[in-house]
Order: sequence, then C-alpha cells, then structure tokens
Amino acid sequence: MKYQTLFSAFVIALVVFWACGTASTEKSEETDPKSLNVLFIAVDDLNTWLGCLNKYSNTKTPNMDKLAAEGVLFSNAHCQAPLCGPSRASIMTGLRPSTTGIYGMIPDNQIRSENPATEDIIFLPEYFNNHGYHTMGIGKLFHSHAPEGVFDESGGRVKGFGPLPAERFVWDGYGTSDRAQYGRTSTDWGAYPTVDSLMPDHQSVDWAIERLERTYDQPFFLGLGFLRPHVPLYVPQKWFDLHPVEEIETAPYQPDDLDDVPPVALKINDLPMMPTTEWAKESGEWKNIIQAYLACISFVDHQIGRLMEAFKQSDHYNNTVIVLWSDHGYRLGEKGTFAKHALWEPATNAPLMFVAPQLPKEKVIHAPAEMLSIYPTLLDLCGLPAYEKNEGISLVPKMLMEGSSEDAYAITTFGMNNHTIKSDRFRYIQYEDGGAEFYDHENDPHEWTNEASNSSYVHEIKKLKSFLPKINAHWDPNSSYSFQPYFVEQKERTSGSDAELVR
Repeated sequence: MKYQTLFSAFVIALVVFWACGTASTEKSEETDPKSLNVLFIAVDDLNTWLGCLNKYSNTKTPNMDKLAAEGVLFSNAHCQAPLCGPSRASIMTGLRPSTTGIYGMIPDNQIRSENPATEDIIFLPEYFNNHGYHTMGIGKLFHSHAPEGVFDESGGRVKGFGPLPAERFVWDGYGTSDRAQYGRTSTDWGAYPTVDSLMPDHQSVDWAIERLERTYDQPFFLGLGFLRPHVPLYVPQKWFDLHPVEEIETAPYQPDDLDDVPPVALKINDLPMMPTTEWAKESGEWKNIIQAYLACISFVDHQIGRLMEAFKQSDHYNNTVIVLWSDHGYRLGEKGTFAKHALWEPATNAPLMFVAPQLPKEKVIHAPAEMLSIYPTLLDLCGLPAYEKNEGISLVPKMLMEGSSEDAYAITTFGMNNHTIKSDRFRYIQYEDGGAEFYDHENDPHEWTNEASNSSYVHEIKKLKSFLPKINAHWDPNSSYSFQPYFVEQKERTSGSDAELVR
C-alpha cells in the first residue's frame, strides 16, 4: 500500500508540473493535497439508472450527471455486500465482510465489539480526524448514522424512512399467511408528503449547507447520507410528475431466468419478503413501482443540486475532494423481484464518482472497482499516509491514466462463503454448498443463462475463482439478518470450530 501511494503521488506531481508549466511555487502550494477538504456523499439504495451511466432512458438526474462530468465516474463499481449494514461497515472499516464476519445487519456501536478483526480498527472519518481534520456528519452514513464520538459534529440520523402517510399501500403478492409470517414490508410507494422541506434528506442538506458557509482553520471532512431512494418510495407529487407512467420502460426480465441457478441462490433471494415481478405484471403495478423509484432518485438529485450550488458559492469548492457513492444496487423487476439482496449484477453494481483538483474531468472508467477502495482513495487524494489495514486499493492511478483493466475485479459477499467475482467481461458466483453461476456479459448482459458448466469457459472460471477470499470469518456475534430465515440457519451452521474458517 505504501508503494502504491508513493507511485500515485509521483504521477500526481507529473500531472501538476505538466499542467502548470512554469507556474510559481506559490501556485503549487495552493493545490497541496494535504490541505484538501472532503465532501463524502452517500445515497441509500441507488442503482445505476442515472443519466450519466446511460442505464435508463427516462431517468432525470441533471445534478448527479453534472457532478460526474466534473470528475471521474466508475461505471462498473460494485459493493462488498448487497445489504446496507455490512456494505457500510466494509466501507467505514476498509475491510471485507469475509474478513470481519459482518455479513448481516449490525448496530454501529458494536462493529468493534467482540471481533478481533475490527476491535482496534480506525473508521474512515476517524482517520481524517486523527490527521488534523474537523469532522462532521449527518444522515445515513453508517447504518444508523455513526457510533458516538466518530464525528466532531454530528447531526445524527432520523429514525426510519419517513415521513409516511397514515394509510399505506399493501401488496398482496403472497397472500395473508405469508404476510403474517414475514411481517409487513416497506415496499410500498406513493406521493407523500406535500413539500420537500418535510423530508429528512432536505433537512440534512440544510444542515450541511450551514456548515459549508462557515470558515475553518483546518481542513474538514463533511459526510452527508441520504435516505432515499430506500423504500418505502414516498416523495412529493412533483417528483412523480417528472416521470409519466406511460413513458416508463420496464426492466429486462425473463420469466424462466432462475430455472438454472443453484438452490442457495433462490434461498438468499428476496422472494419471501418482496413483491415478485410476476405479481407486478399481473397486478399492473410494475410501472408504478419504477415511477416511484425514479421519483425518489429525482428528489435526491435535486437535494444534491441544492448542496452543490451552495458549495460552489462557498470558499471551499476548489479545495475539496468529493466522493459520491451508493451502498449497493437495486433490482426493479430484474431476476424476478424488487430488492437488493442477491449476487447478480443489478444488486451489486452502484454509482461511484470522484471530483478533486488533481483529477481529470469528464472521464468514465469501465474497469471493475470496489466501494472498498473509497477509504484508501480518499487518503491518497488528500496526501495522507496509507492505512495499513485497508484491504482495498487506491483508485488514483486508474483515474490519472487509463491502465489495463485485464486483471481488475470486484468481490461481493452475501452471507458466509457466498461470493461473486466481477471482471471486465465476466461474473462468477460461488455459493457455500459449492453451487456456481457464470455469465459472459459480452453475450449475456442480463445474466439470463448460467454457463457454469460450459466447458468453453473453464479457463475464465478458474481465473476468477483464484480471486475468491481465502479467509471466510465466522459470523460476527453481533451481526444478523432477521428477515431471511435462511441466514439465521446458516449462522447457526457456521458457528463451529476455527478449523472451518478457511474453505
């Protein structure tokens, strides 16, 4: 990691020298990475249906598109877990779920409890604080915001995902008995409340703007975590009006898509607790669900626009590193349901973009990248020492030069010993029982045909299998996934001796 950071610093120096020519020493000092602020923007459950990613024809995201054009956009970035808690724990600790055993939800203040992998870990904002930064945060950054003491100034997080109407839509895709078994889900949608100012995300932006208007005698780290487009999909009516139902295109879907996947894949899928695509088709609700999701994205995009307008009017914009990311993707009918939890492309692929004084503009990188790399990349961009415990790599070298994507890959984990490896062209999935899936995105971009037993791909599969994590820690005692009975059983099955730790 140390050598990688030194290399990145050398490349940055060459770029600055080339761009500035005979500029004075004083000018160079103005762009000293060690003085850069950080604006850290997290958007909950945001998939890749953004204008800048060309993933959906009717999406309207002008502000995120503009931000992406001001820096570097990763079109092939993937989460480390397709679930909020373990994904955010991975980003904030810099460690993989397979290293920590944090496979399910976990109280933020227990991430460092009873776990040898995390007990002395330094969270991402803390690392900046330890190196002279004033740290501030509001909204959903960890899962419930942040453990106490992580930020110098904390705006906290509003509990839940409200506000919500008194009467809510209840889908009946599985009948009364199943609803009683799994409880009422939050996968409902509609226009509510009447104005943006009643939304927690709007209030969080107000809080962040007030801090951007201040002056500081030290660099700052400001984290802002949006709740939308996480379900339930409620935002004011004006955002629905941007997306007329008759203009909505449904997601790619094939009814027999899951006929060739291993049984474990079906067990960890969201079918027991979320509407199925077949139900959405039969009930006529598919386009309504997508409309609500797009409305939520447009609402968040507007809030990001408010933030960036205030930021550009402040004294800090030209001296700040910006990162925008999401904790995972979200399916809107692909692979049979509307949810995130799975190891397929629409569940793992999510937006990631960086803007910084030393980075190029309007650059899109299609090589695979990991959200795990956010931590070391921010350190690199800000000229801070590398943190030796980070398992991700700095993305600065990739952002400053094209490089080769031949060996780039991203790993996503969902439960113990369930992993997927995404390369530039292929996806390989291996489950705990030995079952597997393999997809060639050049010929099958929607991952409809499982080629795991196709001898034509034996070499590609072998190569991707070599990237599988060598250590698969047991479940962290404080981590759970109460909505999926399968994972409760799995946690009990994998609580044996340490001899089973490496598989």
